[in-house]
Amino acid sequence: MLEMQADPIPVLDAFATKKKPMYPVGPGLRDYLRQYSREFELPVSYSRLLEWAESMPLYDADGEDTLWQTVIYRPEVWRRLNKHLTAIYALLKTEGDTSFVDHLYVDRVDYCTFGNSNPFRIRVVNSYNENQDYYYIKKSDASRIYGLELEHLLSPNRMHYFIAEDILVEEHVVGIPGDVFIETWLDDPHLNNIRLAKELVKFNERCFLRLLGDMRAYNFVVEVTPDFEDVQVKIRPMDFDQQSYSGRLKFYLPQFFKDNNKLVEFCVQQLNPQTARQYQKEEQSVIFRRIQLAETRVKRLLQCMCEDQISSDEKIDELRRGLAKHHKDKRFLRCTRMGHLVQTSLDLIEERVLRYRKQVETQFEDDI
Repeated sequence: MLEMQADPIPVLDAFATKKKPMYPVGPGLRDYLRQYSREFELPVSYSRLLEWAESMPLYDADGEDTLWQTVIYRPEVWRRLNKHLTAIYALLKTEGDTSFVDHLYVDRVDYCTFGNSNPFRIRVVNSYNENQDYYYIKKSDASRIYGLELEHLLSPNRMHYFIAEDILVEEHVVGIPGDVFIETWLDDPHLNNIRLAKELVKFNERCFLRLLGDMRAYNFVVEVTPDFEDVQVKIRPMDFDQQSYSGRLKFYLPQFFKDNNKLVEFCVQQLNPQTARQYQKEEQSVIFRRIQLAETRVKRLLQCMCEDQISSDEKIDELRRGLAKHHKDKRFLRCTRMGHLVQTSLDLIEERVLRYRKQVETQFEDDI
């Protein structure tokens, strides 16, 4: 895999991507989602949420425009909508147990015109203690769903989401947005620099292996957890819109985005190439073990992904040529869907891990 490098500076500009089309959920993927309890009938549709009466810009604590609009509904609409939105929250959090929803209320609904999915962000508040939580309602999109499911199966993170007829409901991903972390946390003396650099390398590797693109700083979060001896850091994506869509190889490596330059420079200062390669190999091995634990489910998901068209033929051709050159493997050139490219990438991991295992076993036999 590509190593973290500070020279040359990453060149993917923050405005290099165009708005991608939304891809419908095909019958194969819908059957998969039903089998694994990811589809429900809901009392709210996306079009119904669009029927607000007024809206106003939402500003952050520093008075900066967040690019979200707080929307306001007519009272007679809001009474029913509030009840239905809290019921959806119960479905997301407790599998539909509504015994506690009487003390919950929706404090605010925000709408974002920035990005592909035009999400609604729902803020739910506990009336007893004023604790607040969020979830999102977005337009249903097959490539985003593949991204969520691959993250659920192949990463250390569990993703809580489900779909209805025309919407996708996602749990809020908790953490410090990457751009905020770079500006305010990167020089924090309490952080363990080596652990942070290690996590950055592993995150870079995960994105590349499963072809999750556009992981510039504001599309991932950093979880900082104090431990009894040190501070633990975990990096996880929060936007899956660009799962296996772009044709550019470097688009799937966070290290090549201008927004992430400071993180790349940080890693180069903390790790030598040998250690970075070690962490890449560790991540490949962990992904292999996760595939083994959920082999049937992973195979079924990839089969659906191979049947679905979630990118253009031109982008698929560009990416397969890039991957074939990078991996020095002509099998990528025979791929006709983005799902085939992900499958081949994961097959390479399995082959490498099994080859290393065989070498170790042979060495042990020789020693005996």
